[in-house]
Amino acid sequence: MRISGWALALACALVAAACGQDRAADVAAATTPDRAATTVALATDSETDDEARADRAAADAFPAIPVIVVPEIVGVTPAQRALESSMQEILDPIAGISVSPARCDAGGSLVRDAGITSVDAQGNLSRNGDAGIFRIAADGSGSANFEGGLVVVNRDGSGSINGSEDGEDDAIVRVEADGSGSYNGPAGMITLDAKGAGTWNGEGSLIRNNGDGSGTWNGPLGLVTIDKDGSGTWNGPQGLIRNNGDGTGQVGTPARTIKMEALAKVPPAGRFPPIKKFAPPGAPCGYLVTLNDRVLFDFDKSDIRADAAKVLDALAGALKDIESDGMEIGGHTDAKGSDDYNQSLSARRADAVVQALRQRGAAADASARGYGESLPVAPNEIGGQDNPGGRQLNRRVEIFVRS
Repeated sequence: MRISGWALALACALVAAACGQDRAADVAAATTPDRAATTVALATDSETDDEARADRAAADAFPAIPVIVVPEIVGVTPAQRALESSMQEILDPIAGISVSPARCDAGGSLVRDAGITSVDAQGNLSRNGDAGIFRIAADGSGSANFEGGLVVVNRDGSGSINGSEDGEDDAIVRVEADGSGSYNGPAGMITLDAKGAGTWNGEGSLIRNNGDGSGTWNGPLGLVTIDKDGSGTWNGPQGLIRNNGDGTGQVGTPARTIKMEALAKVPPAGRFPPIKKFAPPGAPCGYLVTLNDRVLFDFDKSDIRADAAKVLDALAGALKDIESDGMEIGGHTDAKGSDDYNQSLSARRADAVVQALRQRGAAADASARGYGESLPVAPNEIGGQDNPGGRQLNRRVEIFVRS
């Protein structure tokens, strides 16, 4: 089994849903909440307008801690690996650029789920073909040996995945019946305790979710700490910013006290999906390339940013080499704002990506469609509370390459 280095299955493996550019600048844009700016007031009459604006901008830029996500761990095809290889320079799990397998229903519509194969009417699975050898009993236990990897599944959904065909993308995944477990592979080391806590130690970034609304992120933006009472600190490019959680905070040197809305709690990490998921709906029909909206656009804009050229160049080059039966570029938003506004914004963004790719000699047969907020891949709220990390994942452009 080949386990793709950076192919995050955002629809299936978003653990916050319990499914279970230049890097620093792009990650900053990809992880800054889309919340309205907190009303920031001057602490003293001696501050200048410039200082006030700088304080306001610093407070508004306080990042959300990224959601812990689990890489796609089954069903990665050689064709998808070739696509990923040609896009390797821009694939980035935290910035939100990924490739995942696509499956379609009987009518040819995209199904946002991925897996290996289906089960017969009696519940037994037996398949020996290009994808590998599968022996699955009616109770869901069994094994799958495919593309050099071994999957062992127990009847309660626990199990393990071990190996790859050439050693380049080796990974070991262990999942317990309660959803706890670990992943150790190209995406780094991910652990979840099934009680809301977890860690993701990847390249240049350590995310810790304590499961009680607090957490830390030590990465390209510096060190972000969010406490369960709404307080927190950000020690990054703009110096030390402190949020007291009581409607005030400190910005600048010397520290100036300003009004600052309490920080949203870090939503609890979810669970690893059980490894018994051998019967997804639909059949393989291509690939889904996902780009977080901040990779390409400024907030609330549909004009592609100039610094997105590198991403678009690499993406166009990869798509030109892919044989396809059609391509759809879809825009998606979170649930902030009205339905009509989100629909219009998502459609304009999809059109902008189509035009940009065509200017680079790709996507000649692509169509564009805006979905607004209708197809989220993560909850916009959890327990009635805002979920900035989930909304970040929902703000995206998806390129469905049908094959």
